[in-house]
Amino acid sequence: MVSRTVRRATASAAALLTLTAVPAHAATHGSDTTRTSSAAALPAPDMAGLRAVLRTLTTQGAPGAIARIDDHGTVHTAAAGIDDRSTRRAIGNADRFRIGSVTKSFSAVVLLQLVDAHKLNLDASVDRYLPGLLPDKRITVRHVMSHRSGLYDYTNSMFASSVSGFEAVRDKVFTYRQLVQLSLRHARTNSPGAAYSYSNTNFVVAGMLIEKLTGHSVATEYRDRIIKPLKLRDTFYVHPATKIPGRYAHGYLTPDRAGAKLVDATDQTVSWAQSAGAVISTTRDLNTFFSALLGGRLTSAAQLAQMERWTPVNSTTRYGLGLRRRDLSCGVSVYGHTGAVQGFYTYSFTSKDGRRSLTALANTSNNGTVLNTMARTLESAFCGKRTRAIQSSPLTGRGSYVTERNVAYEDIAPGVARD
Repeated sequence: MVSRTVRRATASAAALLTLTAVPAHAATHGSDTTRTSSAAALPAPDMAGLRAVLRTLTTQGAPGAIARIDDHGTVHTAAAGIDDRSTRRAIGNADRFRIGSVTKSFSAVVLLQLVDAHKLNLDASVDRYLPGLLPDKRITVRHVMSHRSGLYDYTNSMFASSVSGFEAVRDKVFTYRQLVQLSLRHARTNSPGAAYSYSNTNFVVAGMLIEKLTGHSVATEYRDRIIKPLKLRDTFYVHPATKIPGRYAHGYLTPDRAGAKLVDATDQTVSWAQSAGAVISTTRDLNTFFSALLGGRLTSAAQLAQMERWTPVNSTTRYGLGLRRRDLSCGVSVYGHTGAVQGFYTYSFTSKDGRRSLTALANTSNNGTVLNTMARTLESAFCGKRTRAIQSSPLTGRGSYVTERNVAYEDIAPGVARD
């Protein structure tokens, strides 16, 4: 176990991408007005509790786990376990890793910047920009970005069997259109706008929109609009290359069969996800990203307000446009995204003002117990010792922290039961 707390100078706002703020005009579906929104009003992080969560993750099947909190210029880090089962090297917060569906927030930022530039209309039909791609002209850009398009998630079929499904696509390179076609082989889950239904297909379409409207690859747009302005030194989009550059954590896929050996899933194209899940980053860079986003330094105020128009997911979660809101036991709401890609689970969230951020990683996947336990990192980081304990829970066990009240949620194959 390693943990540390250091002071650092707050990054100058001049070093970040700043867009001219305009008045927010869109009302949200859910209000944040009764919840703590300023990092200044938050209790101190519970580092002992956070370290305990990381240790628990290593007993539940994750070889290692790390977390970093950036709070008003103070950095807290913690780590437990290993990043490589062969060398037994200790895992650490300098390790790069695959962030999975946290990539969706990167894609959403690019699209909202295009809205700010008057190149994209959220309520226009996707067909206006990508003629003939989708079977229903009623599907809008907003529907895609909020998972209300009704497009079937092709990963439900692709990864119905976790290991064999993964090995079939580990080195494969897909086009965006091939992935959309995999989705369109199946009936849609609902009519456009009718209901929330998480689907990786939506953010494959988002990638296509980015490339069509800019004439550049998503790699170029992520780099020029987010990575370089925020000086994210450990963030990459290397698709279709299979290697994570530099120092990295190995990721281990948990097989469906109990007792089977973990599969080292580190090297892969992630071509099955691309703009829905192929970015590589670190805890430091992701905290910088979400702090900048919620701090209003990546989009106009109007587009950030659009991003925060919430659709209910369950009792503790809302979804906006490529952004999640999690409501914690102490009355605090936090904003960010979760990520799942073979071998890696990521939680990355920030306070309403962007001044306190947490990113946590466990280097395994396909493990509902680990995924649910990771939610407790949010409680430790944002509620401190005010986290409400419960006597008994079918998810978390006697006397543990309050976490997700529903079943485990996967960004990969969300329609496939994993428990």
